[in-house]
Amino acid sequence: MQTNRYSQSRTQTNIDVGLRDHMQSVYNRMGLGVMVTALTAWVVSSSPDLMMLFLGGPQKWIVMLAPLAIVWFGFNPARMNSKQLMMAFLGVSFLYGVSFSVIALAFAGADIARAFFVTSIMFVGLSIFGYTTKKDLSAIGTFCFMAIIGVLVVSMIGLFVEYSSGFEMLLNIVVVLAFAGMTAWETQATKEQYNSAYGAEMNSRLAWSSALSLYISFVVMFSHILSLMSDR
Repeated sequence: MQTNRYSQSRTQTNIDVGLRDHMQSVYNRMGLGVMVTALTAWVVSSSPDLMMLFLGGPQKWIVMLAPLAIVWFGFNPARMNSKQLMMAFLGVSFLYGVSFSVIALAFAGADIARAFFVTSIMFVGLSIFGYTTKKDLSAIGTFCFMAIIGVLVVSMIGLFVEYSSGFEMLLNIVVVLAFAGMTAWETQATKEQYNSAYGAEMNSRLAWSSALSLYISFVVMFSHILSLMSDR
């Protein structure tokens, strides 16, 4: 009886250590993506030639839509190995950085720093909540996903219809709240997906997938918090 309790306790300890390492891997990869995006935005915004190359003509639409294409069609953990997923993830991070170079030019450095700080604090708090809560957040995740779809539709209409500044502010708030909920749910889902029996390769694939989801939530929250905090 005592032996069985010792065995169960040791197994639980191994699971906890494995889960901790898995979550750390996810956040390290997500942080790498944020760093690539920030460095790319800084380098491109500092070079008029690079700005013209990437965003100086119709090719800007390719740059802006390419991350979505990679996420939807070029990022599949079921058929891609971890190295391929890593390359796709870094590609998305780089392309977001090129797009964000416009932010580096349009907004003051102090505004960017404040928005990044606020986003980071929110992200950490939401991730801790998603990791520690016992409540199933699936319903919240579904609701936030539907809200994001609705905002995307409204944003597409906004390409042809000019919205008032008040309505645009409301959209920014909705986006921040929706991706805040998604961050908590994604953290919980990342925790629940881990299984030491899957092996290193499969768990690495899941880690890249979770890192991408959390990365997207972070950069979207950052961009909309920046819009709310700045007068631009």
